[in-house]
Amino acid sequence: MPSDPKDAPTEYRLIGPADDGNFDDLLANLSSKESQQRLQALIAEWLRMENLVVLTGSGTSVSAGGKTMATLEEAVLRTIKALPKTPANIGSVIDARSATPPAGGPSKIPFEDWLSYLVNASFIGATSSSPFSGVQWRGTLAPTQDELSSFISNVGRAIFAECALTLADTTPVAPQLPFLAKLVARDSNLGRTHLFTLNYDTLFEQALELLGIQYFDGFTGRADARFDPSVYGLDIYYPGEVAEGRVRRFDKFLHFYKLHGSIHWHIRDGELRARHPNLDAFAEYQKLSPDEKAKILEDLTKKLPPVGILPTANKFTQTLAMPFAHLFRSFQIRLSTPQTFLLVLGYGFGDDHVTRIIESALMNPSLVMLVVEPNPQFGTVQRVQRYKDLGKRAFVLTPTETAFKAKPFALATFDDFSRSIMPDVQWLDDFLRLRKFEKQIQASNQDAAGDPGKGGA
Repeated sequence: MPSDPKDAPTEYRLIGPADDGNFDDLLANLSSKESQQRLQALIAEWLRMENLVVLTGSGTSVSAGGKTMATLEEAVLRTIKALPKTPANIGSVIDARSATPPAGGPSKIPFEDWLSYLVNASFIGATSSSPFSGVQWRGTLAPTQDELSSFISNVGRAIFAECALTLADTTPVAPQLPFLAKLVARDSNLGRTHLFTLNYDTLFEQALELLGIQYFDGFTGRADARFDPSVYGLDIYYPGEVAEGRVRRFDKFLHFYKLHGSIHWHIRDGELRARHPNLDAFAEYQKLSPDEKAKILEDLTKKLPPVGILPTANKFTQTLAMPFAHLFRSFQIRLSTPQTFLLVLGYGFGDDHVTRIIESALMNPSLVMLVVEPNPQFGTVQRVQRYKDLGKRAFVLTPTETAFKAKPFALATFDDFSRSIMPDVQWLDDFLRLRKFEKQIQASNQDAAGDPGKGGA
């Protein structure tokens, strides 16, 4: 008889401090079934800690067509260069950015940092109160202030178009659904989940609304929401008359923070506003070539308000208007709270600002961090290993080398972690059955409406 696949060696490694004080693989020499049980037991234990903080990056959107920062940069710059109105000076700037750094020279700075310099240069040269008329450019044609301003606007629009993702309504369900359902299934006596994301897309918001999970995201109002960080101090409770005579907390609720902003943010009259646009027109955009994107980008985005956020840091122009200070301060405060579990998914530690906050938080003696990394050869594994001297607090979940070679980027991904590793919750199964039933009714009604012989009017 063939052996049970669950008796095969585990495909995962959980690298972290062991009981003997060494930094080791806690799943070594276990079968697939045994490792799954140990993993779920550990994660269930960590999820029962008083405070839960989750940080997600671009890796959590890849299955929905999202891009990592590197591929986002390439797509945006190639599209802008293909625009018919892109001047030669801006083409020169893009070429200089896209060129491979010379051997032995300085490495290329991250896309976010590069955009920061451009935004700052535009502000310095274009603001009437500035004592400078412009900046000196290195090794490239110098764009005019108007050209630079137009380029930055186009970058915002191209980023919007690349990140205008829609939650897939297919089988298997989008991983955001089981992930969020399991986050809010914690004991109601524990602290609320605080979900931080670096993504600009609205996949999490779409999933939260589909699941009926209430959330505060820093904005107040419905028709034309304004940023108001005081909402993070609020909570949702059932009134006593409907809760057995006592006030109790609403179960399906979390706090949501977008550290790098969102495609649905914009500035109007000096205030940060939020309104979710219809994304249907962008459904196929990501699949087009740069030339095809360039032909339709202006028409797709011309009715949108100016994008209120670019993935940049240290900006003069938006420091006061944007909520970065509030959001990053909240991230730092949440991580310094006693008895905190930090779960990191889809983040490669490429943002120095975010990474510094995490590393400072590891000084918190009761913080436990789990990093989920699908590539065992990536630097994240070595980074977490360097945290070993801080005690039993830093763990990384990754595939074994053998499993990664056999199935690259299939294990320890956001999808895999959400569906297979996190503990199951019953209400999600009930919800999915209801959704399936609703689709069957809709399909039946559509068939009946299209065929009078089936009972259509």
